[in-house]
Amino acid sequence: MKLILKWLLAACALLLVAYLYPGVQIQSFTSALIAAAVIGLFNIFLRPLLVILTLPVTVVTLGLFLFVINALLFWAAASVLDGFGVNGFLAALLGSLIYSVLMLVVDAALKPVFKG
Repeated sequence: MKLILKWLLAACALLLVAYLYPGVQIQSFTSALIAAAVIGLFNIFLRPLLVILTLPVTVVTLGLFLFVINALLFWAAASVLDGFGVNGFLAALLGSLIYSVLMLVVDAALKPVFKG
């Protein structure tokens, strides 16, 4: 139940990102659902590998390179999907930052609902 609710809220967060920032476009709620699932899968499978491979750069930049990794994954999800678009790397960076903040709010809101 928690996974489905978080997935639906992630899709709503993507729609809000598209509404707040014109550099990110989503055609429909179905596209947002698919995009949220793809972003989640990329974060599960690709992000740890990229973090390990870029660890020296991340250490030198004091962790700021993690923002670049998030933006690249956001941009990659947009390039794989049809109903989800991002206008370049800067748009991916800003869109991923907004999306990350919204997902922090979602996680904080769901924590009291699903204790444990």
